[in-house]
Amino acid sequence: MESGELNRIRTVYMGTPEYADTILKVLLAQKDMEVAAVYTQPDKPVGRKKVLTPPPVKVTAEGVGVPVHQPRSLRDEGVAEEIAGYAPDFIVVAAYGQILPRQILAIAPCINLHASLLPRYRGASPIQEALLHGDSITGVTAMRMEEGLDSGPMLAWTVRPITPLMRKNELFEKLSEDAADLTPRILRDFKKLRPLPQCDADATYCRKITRADGLISFDLPAGEIYNRFRAYEGWPGIYLESGLKLLEIEPAEGSGRPGEILAVDDEGVTVACGEGALRITKLQPPSKKAMDAPSYIRGKRLQVADLLV
Repeated sequence: MESGELNRIRTVYMGTPEYADTILKVLLAQKDMEVAAVYTQPDKPVGRKKVLTPPPVKVTAEGVGVPVHQPRSLRDEGVAEEIAGYAPDFIVVAAYGQILPRQILAIAPCINLHASLLPRYRGASPIQEALLHGDSITGVTAMRMEEGLDSGPMLAWTVRPITPLMRKNELFEKLSEDAADLTPRILRDFKKLRPLPQCDADATYCRKITRADGLISFDLPAGEIYNRFRAYEGWPGIYLESGLKLLEIEPAEGSGRPGEILAVDDEGVTVACGEGALRITKLQPPSKKAMDAPSYIRGKRLQVADLLV
């Protein structure tokens, strides 16, 4: 061991998706820090062919020789002892996907990088929830973990504006960068920080997203449909009862019966909603390839005043 390594901050890192991977990469680049081990969710089948795919965090950790563990549950026998064996100064958690049991919380200070301004949007999908509500700001909160769901005292936070047209992927990327910048500073300054308790009375919660959340109807206000489109970008996306997926939409002017085609041009189709209207430029029929909306309309022999269903 080289001189100076004794003073390095030793961490066990827990995370799974791209958000967590961005933070991990920054931690690995810190000369005064060491990631002793990584814990992430098991590999999952992806796509129509169900190809078993490792989480991004696993790929990064294995690429630099950091031990990777993928327990089905952190409560499994021997997991807490295994983590304690790495003798971490901190356990850093970001979008891991499991609640830490008491035995692990007791090993070392556990710090979570949660992608909301707590106590708002505790739970599994804070970034999507901010977009669903049309919020103008969000952020990342670093908190000291306890047994409750995202309820621990706050150590620090960053604030990020949400522009009206911002979608999930862009917001994920920006908040990942904010969290990655915040994490090393929290670890270095941990002893100087004064944790601020959350106000439970102000807490709101969000759940894990399912495919069913993407189902929409033109009876809904255009603003609500557009916010779902922003929040569910990529997966589950938004789709009609018929299975027709709306891949590219934007706010538009107009009114009429919900689902009524108000205008058609070379690039898009304007459709009335319960309130307001949306312009659709790209969609995908069930079991078919994506196509531009005007081609779909022509193929279905639909015209202005008809209903898009």
